[in-house]
Amino acid sequence: MKNPMLEVVSLLLDKLVLFSNFRFFSLDIPGEEKGWKKFYEVNCFLRGDVLEVPRTHLTHYGIYLGDNRVAHLMPDILLALTNDKKRTQKVVSNKRLILGVIGKVASIRVDTVEDFAYGADILVNHLDQYVKKKALLNEEVARRAEKLLGLTSYSLLWNNCEHFVTYCRYGSAISPQVDKFFEMLKIIIRDQRSVLASAILGLVSIVCMGLASYTTFPAIIIPFCLWMVA
Repeated sequence: MKNPMLEVVSLLLDKLVLFSNFRFFSLDIPGEEKGWKKFYEVNCFLRGDVLEVPRTHLTHYGIYLGDNRVAHLMPDILLALTNDKKRTQKVVSNKRLILGVIGKVASIRVDTVEDFAYGADILVNHLDQYVKKKALLNEEVARRAEKLLGLTSYSLLWNNCEHFVTYCRYGSAISPQVDKFFEMLKIIIRDQRSVLASAILGLVSIVCMGLASYTTFPAIIIPFCLWMVA
């Protein structure tokens, strides 16, 4: 049986990662109608390579399948609204992506290298420098990616594009980006100023909204938990 408290905490952490990684009004990801066109020398990519596209606030990953095709996990709200493959196969717009993240709807899809990278520079197998696991053979990596093609759930914390490529390449679904976020969260939690700030916010909520269980309980329990783990 699922623990409702854990589900709430997981949801809140998901939203925190969302806001820490995305700028809604200047999101530099595929889908905007910019006049970009960049040539990529696909002959230098090997089937099974991990392609990495660094962006302003996040990094997107995919598995090269050969023949100018990249498999990558992409959130897309349109998948929940229609089964029309002609519409869903088009390059995912910013709005579709953001709503897909919120709705936790995604697919592991295949796009061209150009559509995947969207004009950005591509790093090849850059994750090998950070993941302390031995990479599988490239053909096995590509086969794993092909087996996973299709609809999937999405979670910024537990099932994002990085989890997909690390599972394919190393056999374990991990996300160094999420690990970095949790390290930042630990620093914030361990800062005793967070305890004071949460206590003040709790008192303000009680003063403004009155003495009720839904204001008093969080006002007490949150500062207490922060104090205990600090």
